[in-house]
Amino acid sequence: MSSRKLSLLLKLIIITLVTGASSLGISLLLTTNGFEHLLGIIKPKSESPKASHNKLMSADAQNISPVKDQMNEVPKAFQGTIVYQGKLKANEKVIALTFDDGPSPKNTAQILEILKKNDVKATFFMIGQMVKYFPQVAKQVAADGHVIGNHTWHHWYRHMDLATAASEIDRTAEIIYKTTGEKTTLFRPPGGFLNNGLAEYAKNEKYAVMMWSEESGDAERRSPQVSGLVKNVLKYAKPGAIVLMHDGGGNRSKSVKALPEMIAGLKAQGYRFVTIPQLLEIQAQEKSVETAASPVVTNQEHPNQQLNHQ
Repeated sequence: MSSRKLSLLLKLIIITLVTGASSLGISLLLTTNGFEHLLGIIKPKSESPKASHNKLMSADAQNISPVKDQMNEVPKAFQGTIVYQGKLKANEKVIALTFDDGPSPKNTAQILEILKKNDVKATFFMIGQMVKYFPQVAKQVAADGHVIGNHTWHHWYRHMDLATAASEIDRTAEIIYKTTGEKTTLFRPPGGFLNNGLAEYAKNEKYAVMMWSEESGDAERRSPQVSGLVKNVLKYAKPGAIVLMHDGGGNRSKSVKALPEMIAGLKAQGYRFVTIPQLLEIQAQEKSVETAASPVVTNQEHPNQQLNHQ
């Protein structure tokens, strides 16, 4: 073969190779993956359905916030006072359910479901440490429109100096606010002890120190069976009563089982359910009309001045 023919053959081969490479490059550019590859774009691997669900649940939990129109403020007449019950007219059949020592992941969650099903709002006195351990449960309490009160950080009974009492109450108020967005003005002393430094500090800080007028007995060392818990609440119900129950501090399965029957029984007696701030607001309005001398039930008026619970 002559050199001229060899040269022409080589040129044809080169042209063919260049044309093929160009076509391949264009095809690569026209495909999404090829175009992104050339630009250095790397798509993330698709997530599993479980991973996507967990991310969604996490986002929902972070976005839980309390109901903004829920009445959480305490009327000024009750700030810095000790309250055992609402003093209402005999025909004002309202009652306040309260739960202490939570939040707990099992008991509180079950109680919230029961309250929601029955369209009942309640007041939860929370321990600071428990809010720290179970923040999402505390958030859910607020998101469901319930009111949160301060029940100290450690739930100690012993006598405390001013610095310790302040720490117990202030730390709890701070974590409740940071976790749920609620600034509480309600305080319940652990065990109902009023002379160990806690209640005095709370009163000076303008908290309403909330005791109770009746209790289910669910925190007694030998607590009644479910029927007994129900009976304790229904038997002593009266207008303005504040009922003590527990969603933490131990196994509260009996409390959970008793709650639907308690609610049904109270409704059958004509009661409607209010939060503590709502109860105090009703009393404040009644007293405003009546211009009564005493705005609250005093220690001397209460038949059992020291109602202790675990």
